Amino acid sequence: MNQPCLQGTCNKRLLEVLSQNFGTVTAAAAEIINLEAILNLPKGTEHFVADIHGEHEAFSHILRNASGNIKRKVQELFGNTMRDDDIRQLCTLIYYPERKLERIKEEEEGDMTDFYHITLHRLVKVLQRVSSKYTRSKVRKNLPKQYAYIIEELLHESPADINKQKYYNRIIETIITTGEAGAFIKAICNVIQRLSIDRLHILGDI
Repeated sequence: MNQPCLQGTCNKRLLEVLSQNFGTVTAAAAEIINLEAILNLPKGTEHFVADIHGEHEAFSHILRNASGNIKRKVQELFGNTMRDDDIRQLCTLIYYPERKLERIKEEEEGDMTDFYHITLHRLVKVLQRVSSKYTRSKVRKNLPKQYAYIIEELLHESPADINKQKYYNRIIETIITTGEAGAFIKAICNVIQRLSIDRLHILGDI
């Protein structure tokens, strides 16, 4: 009767078999590590929409606010530090960045530096929260190419880290001084929208 193999021996044999598809045992092991890690991430948010019936604007609004998921994340982050009206304003900016930015520019009638500085910090925190369920690879695929590196740096650094504080703040300041703040805000808002829903299920009539 064959003796059951030790776990380490079985794993080695499995890796040797898998290496035929992945090139080397190391590559096969790396893929297993990656997949095992992904299986232990929190489940992404799934959204079910039924009977759209051509209601484009209503459907678009649901996608933009992730059926209230974005507002919940914002409240979790800032519920104790921001007024309700400010939370609503931030959420509206995330849902409709182009429209809201134009309105804010008209209302401010002057220097937008303070607004940009505060808003960029807040949006990065929101993006950190909604992207926390995903691998860096998946998040990277959803980033706009022109800002991908900058957004990744902001996502994985913190102004609270003394060693990286100047680095983090300088990124924010340079986004503003180069005149890219408006475009960057629009880009990061769109990423927040995309990552707030992992899978969309459309049921019934379209």
